[in-house]
Amino acid sequence: MKKRRQSAEFVWPVRVYYEDTDAGGVVYYANYLKFMERARTEWLRQLGFEQDQLLRDAGIVFPVRRLAVEYFKPARFNEQLRIMSKVINPGRASLGFHQRILRRDDALLCEGTVTVACVDARTFRPKPLPDNLRAEIEHAS
Repeated sequence: MKKRRQSAEFVWPVRVYYEDTDAGGVVYYANYLKFMERARTEWLRQLGFEQDQLLRDAGIVFPVRRLAVEYFKPARFNEQLRIMSKVINPGRASLGFHQRILRRDDALLCEGTVTVACVDARTFRPKPLPDNLRAEIEHAS
């Protein structure tokens, strides 16, 4: 069995806006996925990589390949949340993430695993992660 490799956990704060909520006044379930996406983008940014530059310079994009999410408690308008993201099992042309969303009182609202593929922006065929990105991911681990 292959040993799981993991990185340090990245934390991104999010505030719940009115537009994030549904008619019941709680965060609409799909918006948790948006919060997770923002945290992955900010994680990449703190490593020194912008997705538009990766598209332009390396010709790659990162579509979601697999997603599994469990919801435990609702978030409500104006609450401050923390999106916790950790890279798990980085592959040659993919990255796995374990992500959790917590309230300020540390209540776990939802968690999930997301796998993004590194693909050629023109063909959408798998393409290896750029060496400089891989090096930064390994350094952050």
